[in-house]
Amino acid sequence: MKKLSRAKQRFLSCLGLCAGSFLLFHVAVPLHAEDNVLSTIKEAMKQYEKGDYTAAASNLNYASQLVLQKKSEQMQTILSEAPPGWQAEEASSQALGSEVLGGGVTISRTYRKGDSSVKLEIMADSPVLQSVLMMTSSSVFASAGGGKLETLKGNKAIVKYDDDDQGGEIYIVVDSRFVVVIKGRQVSRADMVLFANIMDYDKLSKH
Repeated sequence: MKKLSRAKQRFLSCLGLCAGSFLLFHVAVPLHAEDNVLSTIKEAMKQYEKGDYTAAASNLNYASQLVLQKKSEQMQTILSEAPPGWQAEEASSQALGSEVLGGGVTISRTYRKGDSSVKLEIMADSPVLQSVLMMTSSSVFASAGGGKLETLKGNKAIVKYDDDDQGGEIYIVVDSRFVVVIKGRQVSRADMVLFANIMDYDKLSKH
């Protein structure tokens, strides 16, 4: 069997990554208009057929970034509205390719009440997931970082809270695919748990 050149191997790897992004994130592409992702992939295919593997791989990487960007924008609707007494800031999102810190999609929103603040983050397809899964599998791992294992709305979670600092973090694993992180400053433990409980985890699992 003829051995593939390094350039061709890179192209096929990028093609697989891009296709995998479509399947993983279920991105809907309008049929009535040319989509940026599709047009970029088509251009990459033309470049591949001409033997310009470097340009083709670059375009596929770009298409993959566009897919992640669409996913991050779509996921922003999951972030909870502010509970009574709190003010919610505008949601933000970040999509990184696998070549940057392992990749993944992160969406976040900060809530404030006086001097108190809570930041809610949702991470998808992130290398952080494996670390959190390991910690939620054993109380020994959880306590080593100063946390306690809990179950919040049916999901495994690690709760870390410092009474003296009046702050902490909650890590929640959802459907073994997402990590919800709640970071509180100048807040009570009850306030942090409140934000954990107002999340729509069923809606998150559908993404």
